[in-house]
Parts: sequence; structure tokens; C-alpha cells
Amino acid sequence: MTVIALDFETANERRDSACAVGLAWIAGGRVVRRESRLIRPPELRFSPGNIRVHGILPADVRGQPDFPTVMAEFLPDLTSGLILAHNAGFDLGVLRASLAAHGHRPPAFAYLCTLQIARRVFPAEEGCGLGKVATRLGIRFAHHDAGEDAYACAEIALAAVRETGAPDVPGLSQALRLPITTVPAGPDLALPPRGRPGSLTERARLAAGARPASAPGLHFAVRGSSGNRYAVTLEDRTGGPHLRCTCMAGRYGTRCRHVKALLAGDITDLLSSNHDDVAVLRVRMTAASVG
Repeated sequence: MTVIALDFETANERRDSACAVGLAWIAGGRVVRRESRLIRPPELRFSPGNIRVHGILPADVRGQPDFPTVMAEFLPDLTSGLILAHNAGFDLGVLRASLAAHGHRPPAFAYLCTLQIARRVFPAEEGCGLGKVATRLGIRFAHHDAGEDAYACAEIALAAVRETGAPDVPGLSQALRLPITTVPAGPDLALPPRGRPGSLTERARLAAGARPASAPGLHFAVRGSSGNRYAVTLEDRTGGPHLRCTCMAGRYGTRCRHVKALLAGDITDLLSSNHDDVAVLRVRMTAASVG
């Protein structure tokens, strides 16, 4: 059985905002392969708290492939093998939510949680967070780098095998009376049920010929390259919706970089807090261009 440790980093509070993945394969009692990839999440909305944890910025992932493209290489091993993750509910949740967000049916997975393993084999008053367990076991790694975290997760499982005398990592299930959890395949999804304006369900509605949700009075505050504050406004004109920016290029009728960024879903320089309106804007403009 293929055994793979898995770790995701996310851009914000949403489970479908994966911005990095790390994997570590175990065979013959050791880590035999390590991989890590950056991922472009569906929207480039990065929460400051998440950035403080992993250090990944919108600019780092802007040109990276999306979740299904990145994970296509690894899904065969993940679906046919045993996944390890530290606090596995989070990482498996990211995996399933991100597939669903792109209209892919989440397949079935089997996993063991190394956080639960550590609590049984390496308990301590300070807790069994990944960094704390790794420090106690002398595992050297760079915490909150997805590839490094996956490696530490794999090494914790291997240390537990040695400590318990289990025959291998899957054997920890019996040795610790910790059942391997099987997550069934998700429902068939043409598109995910995200419901809010600008989500994939809204795009499906538009593709079926419906009129786009109204988006009157969309206004965005953006930061210029020199730190100046500009306003981008969606206007209804005779020829269709138009984005007007108060920067110098926008005043001369040029589609400036601020407008281009919003249309691409890039909110790196967005100063106003209406992040969800960026998705509404993109749907409105896409519908107008094909209408």
C-alpha cells in the first residue's frame, strides 16, 4: 500500500483556498520521495494571519496552476493509498473542498491522523502540535512550508512505528487501536454549491442563459504603485458595463493595471473590504462580453 503524508497551506479562512501542497512518500521504513507545489487559489484573497503563518503572498501564486492541475499528478497515489496528515480533518477537508470548488467529484480516501498517533505514542503536557512533536523527536524541518510539514508528518509516523514495534505505518492502526478512516466519494458535482454571487453556481446559471445578478454601484478602493489611493467604479454605459479608475491612466480612458487586476481576481492592492464583490464584478463583465 502506498503511504503518503499530505499537507496544505491555505490563503484565507476558506477550505477551498489552497495555495500550497506538500507530499512525502513512505516505503521500506523511510521517506523515499518529497514534492511541494504552489497553487493559485480560486481568488487571490490572502488573509494577513495566513500570510504570517506560511509567508506565501498573492504575487507568489498569481502565475501558478490551479488546484486540479497541480493535484492531477498526485491523486492516483492518494486515492489508492493511505494518507497521513497532522490534524487530518483539516487537510482532507481542504482536498475535498478544493476539488468540489472546481466542479470535480471528490473521490474516496483512506487516512490516519498523525496528531492522534502522537497523542497515543508521544504524549506531553505541552501538546502534540506538529512543531512540538517534531522538536521532541529531533526531526529538523522548516515549519509551515507545505513540503517540510509533510516530511515531518511522515517522520512522526515512522517514529511511532519504531516506538510501538508495528510492522509498518498501516500497522499502527491495529497497534494503537486507531481505525483507518475512510472518507466516501463525494456526490456528483457539475459545479460546487457555493451559492453566493460570483460563485461557480452563478457562472453555471449564466451559462444556461440566465441574466447576471445585478451589481449596481460596485466601488473598489485600490492602492497605486506609489501608495496613492484610487477608486474603481463599475458604470452602466450604452455599450455595456464599464470600469472607470481615477488613476492617471484611467482618466485618459486606458484600461489600467488596477482594473486588469480586479478583472483577474487579484486583490493584492484592494484597500476596501468588499472582497466578494470582485467575484460579482468578474461575472458581470464576463456575461457582458459574451452577451
